[in-house]
Amino acid sequence: MKHIAIILARGGSKRLPHKNILDFHGKPMLAWSIEAALQSGQYDKVLVSTDDPQTAEIGRSFGAEVPFLRVSAADDLAASSEATLAALNQAEQFWGTQFDVVSQLMANCPLRDSADITLAVKNFIKRSADSQISSFRFGWMNPWWAAKVDDEGIPAFVFPETIKSRSQDLPPLYCPSGALWIARVEALKSSKTFYTSNHTFHELSWMSAMDIDDKEDMEMAKACFMLKYR
Repeated sequence: MKHIAIILARGGSKRLPHKNILDFHGKPMLAWSIEAALQSGQYDKVLVSTDDPQTAEIGRSFGAEVPFLRVSAADDLAASSEATLAALNQAEQFWGTQFDVVSQLMANCPLRDSADITLAVKNFIKRSADSQISSFRFGWMNPWWAAKVDDEGIPAFVFPETIKSRSQDLPPLYCPSGALWIARVEALKSSKTFYTSNHTFHELSWMSAMDIDDKEDMEMAKACFMLKYR
């Protein structure tokens, strides 16, 4: 099977400007995803999809293929699945080939490493699912006790039936992460989303699953990097 990795790295970002190429422990953040994908040895092509010439040049300098800029689904309203499909169609036209499997990697997930990628791809291949969403297990932030609070400070619990339960008696809950989504190309093109009717979750550690969207995320990710690789 021909497997392409598409690393989404849009140039615009409102909460953290130019986040995909900001320095992260000595390299542009984008570089960590490129190197992880290449080192995993799981892909026939590692493509950076961007609308920004500066990001494209950084992608090439770290070994990714960036033969074109993204011509559609490049604004902040486009869903990631839409952006990946746009890049996939461009890639198949450019190289004159059809891919069987596509992995979507977000450039703002620098803690997802080659070992994470290898395990996720192998897990996907051995399953019969059409797509696989990376996820992490909630820990100390227990969503079973989540509440909405009005202007008077009065809570409305999302799961009122669990408020009096001990945390150790509640089943684990998982949150999707943009770190690594995988799909069979035919299914992705048909459904136009990685959330196909036959999708599964693949668990990453909460550190590997972390994505960076604002300054606080960046500070936390840098601290986690020191813990992970100390």
